[in-house]
Amino acid sequence: MKVAANVRLRFASKKHLETVFKALEPETKKAATTRSEAVLQKDGSFLVLKIKAKDTVALRAALNAYLRWMNSTISVLEVIEAQAAHPRLNTP
Repeated sequence: MKVAANVRLRFASKKHLETVFKALEPETKKAATTRSEAVLQKDGSFLVLKIKAKDTVALRAALNAYLRWMNSTISVLEVIEAQAAHPRLNTP
């Protein structure tokens, strides 16, 4: 691997950190391509994503994929929490 990126994202909620970690961890076990590999770790309130790739195109693609997956997971969590906080708004 020739290029690498390390991303540290701070989570205010331990629940969100754990959920995102558990959702994305399987993706790091079996890479979709041989051009990049990723490692996901927890460090206190931080989620650490380490990506190594053969070239910058593969690095960008892997970073974009993981960041989109994280964003999607967090968005779902926020919708669920909003619905739980306002149950009356969810009934017809």
